[in-house]
Amino acid sequence: MNSPLGASPNVPRFHRAMSPTQRLGLATLASVLLLVLDLRFGALGAVRDAVSVVLRPVQEAAHWPVKLATNGSIYFATLAEVQAENARLRRIELEDQLRAATLAALEAENAELRRLLGMSKRAELRTIGVEVLYDAPDPFSRRLVVDRGANAGVRLGLAVLDADGLVGQVTRIQPLVSEVTLITQKDHAVPVMVQRNGVRGVVYGLGDGYLELRHLLPETDVRLDDLLVTSGLDGLLPPGIPVARVVSVDAAVGSFSRIVARPVSFGERRRHLLVIEHVPAKEATVGGP
Repeated sequence: MNSPLGASPNVPRFHRAMSPTQRLGLATLASVLLLVLDLRFGALGAVRDAVSVVLRPVQEAAHWPVKLATNGSIYFATLAEVQAENARLRRIELEDQLRAATLAALEAENAELRRLLGMSKRAELRTIGVEVLYDAPDPFSRRLVVDRGANAGVRLGLAVLDADGLVGQVTRIQPLVSEVTLITQKDHAVPVMVQRNGVRGVVYGLGDGYLELRHLLPETDVRLDDLLVTSGLDGLLPPGIPVARVVSVDAAVGSFSRIVARPVSFGERRRHLLVIEHVPAKEATVGGP
């Protein structure tokens, strides 16, 4: 049957689309053509620049996780290094402080020992160097325990002093250690004289770190800042050892003056002391066992 429009029945109503192979060939040809044009004439430079500007934010966003991870690892690595360096510097600082403190202690100790040796050479004394071990456990007494005893030649009643003056007397002995009663122990007596004029008396410990010069009449010539030294009248303490300095004189207390003195030496603060024995010049030796 003939078509109403008079068209031939063998002609297709629609054109068929290109096959995938044809599209691939056409795209390849176009790509090669574009590459040749770009290499030979730089025809796509402007297009490429425009595309790079458009795609830059996308590239940055894609690179951001990698950048964050890299910067984070660098930050934590740097933080760990800084912390380790700070710890090392703090350790060095503490070591330097310890060395400085040790050096200062050694210098003070050496100076003290030099002064002790100088004092021992000025008198006819037999001396025994001792080291303070600890304070006596009795809280109501002012005593020290030192590291030398009867085996080293320490005897009861011997004077104990440091580089400044009299500290106390040996009041208890054991073979290896001795106990020293400080001159500030309550009612501990030491015969003294005023260095300025030779006035003699006896000082007694008050138990509070001070001494009292008792049994002197109000008219006795004792003044503020007078230095009291051992008189040597007891036969145990060598004469002339500094004991205390007068800090107050009250002549209106009863029949006698009330004279208070402060020790020139504080044995509680010393580590090294000397036990001394007054001997005749021909027997005197410096140093002890």
